[in-house]
Parts: sequence; C-alpha cells; structure tokens
Amino acid sequence: MSSRDYDESDVRIRPGRGSRPRTKIRPDHADAQEAMVVSVDRGRWGCVLGRDPTRRVTAMRARELGRTPIVVGDNVGLVGDLSGRPDTLARIVRRGERRTVLRRTADDTDPTERVIVANADQLMVVVSLADPPPRTGLVERALIAAYAGGLEPILCLTKTDLAPAEPFAAQFADLDLTITTAGRDDPLDALIPLLTDKVTVLLGHSGVGKSTLVNRLVPEAHRAIGEVSGVGKGRHTSTQSVALPLEGSGWIIDTPGIRSFGLAHIEPDDVLLAFSDLAEAIKDCPRGCGHLGPPADPECALDTLSGPAAGRVAAARRLLTALASADTY
Repeated sequence: MSSRDYDESDVRIRPGRGSRPRTKIRPDHADAQEAMVVSVDRGRWGCVLGRDPTRRVTAMRARELGRTPIVVGDNVGLVGDLSGRPDTLARIVRRGERRTVLRRTADDTDPTERVIVANADQLMVVVSLADPPPRTGLVERALIAAYAGGLEPILCLTKTDLAPAEPFAAQFADLDLTITTAGRDDPLDALIPLLTDKVTVLLGHSGVGKSTLVNRLVPEAHRAIGEVSGVGKGRHTSTQSVALPLEGSGWIIDTPGIRSFGLAHIEPDDVLLAFSDLAEAIKDCPRGCGHLGPPADPECALDTLSGPAAGRVAAARRLLTALASADTY
C-alpha cells in the first residue's frame, strides 16, 4: 500500500486510557474552611475549625501540597468530610502564611531547620529551680529562638519550694523578658493573665514540671507526669507537640521535653533586631561584625552606647556568646 492510499480508517487506535494529557490546573478550593492544626501524628493532622476546640477534624495532606511541612499552630484550609466523625478524613489543601515560627536544628552543625510550632504569640521557657538544677544555656538559646522567630519570651520558674527564684531570675534582668513563677503550691493568678487570648508554646527540659503545669492549666489534658531520674534528667513524658485550649480563651502548646537546642539557622543580627535600640546601633557596625565586642569585634558600634543601654548590650552579648557556643543545652 502506497502512502497516497492511506486514510484515517487505517490508523490503529490503542484501546484503554485515552491520550488526552492530564491537566495541571488545580482547583482553587475557594470553599475551603479555615482551621488551626492542634496535633500531628504519623501523617495525620488534628485540626479545629474556626479555632473552636469542639469542632475537631482529622485531616491528611492533599497531594498537590507535596511535602509542604505542616506543624502545630499552622493555619490551613480544609475540604472534604468536615464532620469529625470517627474514621473520616478531611484534606488540607493549603497552608497559610506564618506570622511567627519557633525553629531549631539538631545541633549547631546541622543545616536542617526544624520548625517546632508556627503562629505562636509567646514562648514560655519552663525551668525548675532545683531537681534538676536550672541551666542558663537552654534559657539563653530559647530566648534567641524566640527573638529571631518573632515570639514574646516568658521565663516561668517552677519548684519554688526547693530554691528561691531571685538569684536565677536576676541573670536575665536586662532583657525584654517577662519572669513569673509557678511552683506546685503557688497560685496561678499571675500566670493566667499572661496566657489569656494568646497562643503560648511551653518549652523545657524533661522533669522541670512542665506537664504538671499543663495539667493545672488544662485539667482535662491528663498529660503524663514522669519521675526525675537520679542523674538529673527526667523521662520524656510528652512525645508529640499538642495545642490545648485554655478555659476562657487562648491556647497553650505543650512540646516534648528537649535534650538539645541547635541554632545553626540564626545569625547574630537576627538576635539584635529584636532589640529596637540595639538594632539601630548595629547599622554602623562593619560588615561581618559578630557584635561580641573586643577583641573579637573591636569596631562594634554597640561599644559606643552608654547608660541603661550598656546593660542591655551586656545582656545581649551573653545571648550572642551562647549562640556562638557549641553547647546546645
């Protein structure tokens, strides 16, 4: 058969799926309902619709989001089955912009950032005054992460029946930091107003009384309370971050007890930008200045400040020293 004898009836059509190319146009999901992520567990996200804790939905991540990370505190759009009935799944089709982030790395040499919580207003560092003894290193590193991530820091001291709070608290007097106490027998009258209408992340070593505090703030949470071991480190009694609603308004986010807090993702300028008066001064620093002062940074503009600002410079430099330290605790 010559080429001029062919017509369309001679074309062989392979049976089965058609050859129409798959469209790359995705629906905009204009009808998606807004929700907040309150828990994450093995590829399933617990969400509350409209931040109403009674309207809880379990969701999976939609295919079009790929591997987009979604953490507790993220604002997401949900479609699908929003009834919240057992064995039903909604789909997360978008993640909103993050106002703030609390992130860390495994250590100071690890380039991989891990976002712990998104969109929190405050970071409350829980530290026991004894058993285990308080460690300034974790507090300093947590403050750095809070300042760099846009969160307001709070230092909460527990086990006040075992040691006085003033000596430890005095080390942070020149920082933009709210300090409160929450011993086992202390009333929470001073603490609760700090948490009202806010999303607050709780962070601390195992055994410092964080789960006890959570149970006092949210009695129905029933978080596990562990015994402190003889070497000063408690068991990890919370294994997943979870957001819990406070009575009235506000949320607290309980995080697992941490063993290290790497800050490989943070630069010195990220810390000082949280201090409005110091942020203005470092504009006159030479390129690459670490703001530690002599001998490391002999031309640092922070050295020209005097009066009350000088005390804040000293406090900020303690944070920068912690940032440069290899000790991630």
